[in-house]
Amino acid sequence: MKLTMRLGERSYDIVLKRGALANLGQLANLARKVFIVTDSGVPPEYAAAVKAQCAEGVIYTVPQGESSKSLKTYEALLCAMLEAGFGRGDAVVAVGGGVVGDLAGFAAATYMRGVDFINCPTTTLAQIDSSIGGKVAVDLGRAKNIVGAFWQPKLVVVDPATLATLPRRHFVNGLAESVKMSLTSDAELFELFETGDVDAEIETIIRRSLLIKKSVVERDETEQGLRAILNLGHTLGHGIEAVKGVTGRRKNGLYHGECVALGMLPMIEDKRLQKRVRAVYRRLGLPARAAYDKQKVLAYMLHDKKARGGQITLVKVPGLGCWRLDKAPLAELERIVMGK
Repeated sequence: MKLTMRLGERSYDIVLKRGALANLGQLANLARKVFIVTDSGVPPEYAAAVKAQCAEGVIYTVPQGESSKSLKTYEALLCAMLEAGFGRGDAVVAVGGGVVGDLAGFAAATYMRGVDFINCPTTTLAQIDSSIGGKVAVDLGRAKNIVGAFWQPKLVVVDPATLATLPRRHFVNGLAESVKMSLTSDAELFELFETGDVDAEIETIIRRSLLIKKSVVERDETEQGLRAILNLGHTLGHGIEAVKGVTGRRKNGLYHGECVALGMLPMIEDKRLQKRVRAVYRRLGLPARAAYDKQKVLAYMLHDKKARGGQITLVKVPGLGCWRLDKAPLAELERIVMGK
């Protein structure tokens, strides 16, 4: 399947097909220098398959985990590109999950004021959500995605076959973003999570999720309004992730999608729907509850980049397939976090 993201006069293709990674050279111009960014948790044969199709390919591997989305790693990556003689006509290819895509995309956006970027996501989370839309960034201290840009890829290649090597928890972690999109925009997709065979229907789940995000981004590329609905669960979720997430030296804790799943629950205003969502979480293997230091989570949220002028925009879900953006005072965050 091929989708086309249309952004004014610009456009790029999103290819969803098993085995597509091995045919990247037929889909993109690899007859130039290609800087392939991956991480230590991605099976090395994926990056090797891309390099084998390149005229001049360089593989650059960063450590697995959120800690690689740092200015230090970003600088090292740029230095490696410069030392290898990359120019403005060359390309960066991301082969991995959201961390790799964000880091490689930001490098592509800023190296020589911008070079071509091709995203080849290999995790559920990246295939469903982060690989399209053009948001690229690194973290600064504990602030997630605070240094970044909007830099659209030239091509996104989604190969569901790469999900076969994911540990089950990582596979499920990414489904949280699809549940998020189903709540605001696709009741049928939500019902699939309730009663369907998720493994057998994974390509349908990816396709429907990409269609939702594509529609939103085409109408609001730089998040002036509508695109904020994609932040459902993220304001609280990022706070939980900062305190209890698998980040930096913390190897035990919650993954990004798990934190977003928890962050969505207080935003669902219909108690019956909230109960259904908890049941979906249990069915998938996502956490429906977790213990964390609420004061620390609140302190992080008060410094969220989306908090402006003493207010923050929260995405609320009054019912399945419905959403509302609320401009809430920062005091509202305390009520949400503390469960008051």
